[in-house]
Amino acid sequence: MEASSLAGGFADPSQESARAFRGIMRAMSCPGSICDITGATPPAPLSVAAGSVLVTLCDHDTGVHLAGRTDTQVVRDWITFQTGAPLVEAEMAQFVLGCWEDLNLTVLATGSPEYPDRSATVIVEMPALEATGHTLVGPGIKDTAQLNLPDLAALQNNAALFPLGLDFMFTCSGQIAALPRTTKVS
Repeated sequence: MEASSLAGGFADPSQESARAFRGIMRAMSCPGSICDITGATPPAPLSVAAGSVLVTLCDHDTGVHLAGRTDTQVVRDWITFQTGAPLVEAEMAQFVLGCWEDLNLTVLATGSPEYPDRSATVIVEMPALEATGHTLVGPGIKDTAQLNLPDLAALQNNAALFPLGLDFMFTCSGQIAALPRTTKVS
């Protein structure tokens, strides 16, 4: 295990995790809002925002899957040390992390009619987050919001599965935006 795997968690866990949690909740409750989220300093290629989400929401009972470029030994070691979360196959994961082109959404858990909450949350590392592009409507959005999103058709198909489906968090640097399955995209 490299030394970088042992560093980069929250310096003041109670304060920083509370701030990060508020940022995550604001992003999820106001889809399309771009929120600041900092605290963790994960190893490359993870962003500060993605690392902060993982350290805040994952623990030894939360299966994490790393896709593509994010699946490196140093990232695996960092997640294991900082969160205790088991690294699992995509089909078993509660959280999936990767760049859009590395993700296979078709194998991820979308819940069941009895337990729609047993679906995956997908953390998508983005090159930029901008309040432009696709139009979002739904709970938490006054009229409409806009957000640059990677694949309109895939996100529309996901919303059509409601109450099943995936929830998305888009991260870049120290920022996060979210797209819950309740949000319609056009």
